[in-house]
Amino acid sequence: MTRARSISRRRVLATLGAAGVAAAGGGLGAPRRAEAQAQLGLQESVQEALRRVLGGRPVKDGAGVVRLDAPLIAENGAVVPVTVEVSSPMTPASHVKHVYIVADKNRIPIIARATLFPESGQALVGANVRLGETGDVRAIVEQSDGTLLQVRREVKVTVGGCGG
Repeated sequence: MTRARSISRRRVLATLGAAGVAAAGGGLGAPRRAEAQAQLGLQESVQEALRRVLGGRPVKDGAGVVRLDAPLIAENGAVVPVTVEVSSPMTPASHVKHVYIVADKNRIPIIARATLFPESGQALVGANVRLGETGDVRAIVEQSDGTLLQVRREVKVTVGGCGG
């Protein structure tokens, strides 16, 4: 008499879980080399970085719409709190698409990019950034219609954060 081999529920769930992880991870393909982001993290001048990321589009003054909160004096350039808030309805027709934080004097000027969606509810971005030396910090906001708004503030750094 042959005995039927039963499969336990635990074994079935473990097999399905492993298959799900493999499918979600893109299969069991060969590992790839890590690559830097193409848009951010390059050592270049602030003009070159903005031209590369924003193209030749004009940037308007966003003083009435964009609020940049950063300290006037940063005692330690390694950790500088920056908050960007945009007065925007955040509807599918009109919303903030991207918020860029740019430090003009850093070797890598574009130090942060946040992508927002209408479902975000409000356009509020906060980050601790690193500043190499005293200089302007900019918040550049890209609206869903392609409009670019900018505000800037000078931040005095007393102890350098990027090798200073």
